[in-house]
Formats: sequence, structure tokens, C-alpha cells
Amino acid sequence: MTPDLMAQGAARLATQAAKPTASTRGALLQAGPDFRNGVALYVEDISVSFDGFKALNKLNLTINVGELRCIIGPNGAGKTTMMDVITGKTRPDVGKVFFGSTIDLLMLKEPQIAQIGVGRKFQKPTVYEQLSVVENLELALKADRRVRAALFAKLTGEQHDRLNEILTLIHLKDEGERTAGLLSHGQKQWLEIGMLLMQDPKLLLLDEPVAGMTDEETERTAELFLSLEGQHSLVVVEHDMKFVDQLTEGRKTVTVLHEGSVLAEGKLAEVQANEKVIEVYLGR
Repeated sequence: MTPDLMAQGAARLATQAAKPTASTRGALLQAGPDFRNGVALYVEDISVSFDGFKALNKLNLTINVGELRCIIGPNGAGKTTMMDVITGKTRPDVGKVFFGSTIDLLMLKEPQIAQIGVGRKFQKPTVYEQLSVVENLELALKADRRVRAALFAKLTGEQHDRLNEILTLIHLKDEGERTAGLLSHGQKQWLEIGMLLMQDPKLLLLDEPVAGMTDEETERTAELFLSLEGQHSLVVVEHDMKFVDQLTEGRKTVTVLHEGSVLAEGKLAEVQANEKVIEVYLGR
């Protein structure tokens, strides 16, 4: 056996040995993510290819605990694929994704990732339209997600308080008994965000949350997200620059993706003045 082949074999053995066993993973999941280093999400050199097309190309991203990060970029930049990788929907070709310092998300399945505190909101709101606002929130809270079991289970006093708190937070306090299908588009978006919050996620991934909203709804959504900052880590993918400006308040970091990699990063004014960002995304 040649030295090269021996070295490759040793590297594979070392990689295999470094992977946590099922029992070790179980213990880590039980303990939950460790945020003592101040990092909520760590993405390193992630690449994803679809039939030869590189959706992500050595993507690196770090989100701090309690941070609100906006991510912008043209269509096809890899924003949705990035979220798919973080939530376990897509497996990358190479790279690392850690939740806190101990949870390797690439070793987990989608339901496990949701259970340990990673919540995701898609562009189109997905709520139970035939049920009331309160019933939707109750379903999100219950461990048993079967509709019949969840609806007939009784809330504790603490859960009741939490539900009322979320109703107020998402601007639906007066709509609790209303059928979800009768809500406006913006209200359905808020309801879905509320359903995620009922599960107390540590990290929220929000994909174009204000698409289709009125100006007033967009402004109230910005207020909602800013109120969550610090309690949760938020990653907001958005094209609405006015909304991004409201969220970043001129001081927070904005990340620009292009062709699966980070093109630029900095305050909104800085990335808007970046010649490469203007060329591929913003225009003049």
C-alpha cells in the first residue's frame, strides 16, 4: 500500500472516530445546545451541488446569540438552500453546521433540529385555516402534534399565560376566536410566527416574512422582530430594503449572498455602497 493510500485511510478512520455515537448524540440533544461561546449558529465551508450547479459554494456564516441578522442577495444566490441545509432538508456535499458549540446539525434529521430549538418560517404562511387563531397556537404548543389529541388536551396555567402573551406580541389579541382562514395575509404571517414562538425556538429562520404585506403590516412586523432580538437569534432573508433598514437600524450586520457565497458583509449603508453588490443585486 502506498503512503498516499495509507494517509487517506487514516484520515477516514479519524473522521469516523470523531463522529458521535447514537448514545452520545442522544445525550447532547437532551442537554440542548451550548451557547457559552456566544455563537448561536456556525456555518463553515458549506457547498451544495444540484446536477452540477453549485447552489452553495464554500459558504461561511456566524450568527451570535441574540443577534438579528438580515441576509440579502439576488434570486439564485443560495439563500433558501442555506436555510434548507440548516434545517436538515438538504444535505451538503461538504462543510460543517453547528448549533451552539456542541450540536452538529448535519448529524440530525429535520424533526430533531426543530425539537432542539431551530424554527423556520417559509415565504407562504402555513396555518390551519379551518381552526381558530387560538387553536392554531395550541396545536403548536403541544408535544403530541396530532390535531385531535392536541385540541382536547387541557392547557396548564403557565401555557395559558404564554398563549395570551404571544397573542399580544403578534398583534392578534382581539382575533383569538377568529377562524384563521379569514385573517388577512399579513395576519396569517403573524400567526405562523406566533406558532413558532409557542415552541420557544432559540434560532428563528424567516424567509421573506413581509412579502405581500401592506406598509402598516410591514412596520408592525419590524417592531415584532426587534422585540424578539436578544431573546432569540433571528436570521431574516428579505428583498425589501426599507424593511431591512428598519430592522438593522443603521448599525447591525447585513450579509449579501451571491452565487452561493458571501459577497459582502457590514452595515446596510456599507453594503449598499459596495460596487460588486450594486452590480449584481441593487443596481444604480
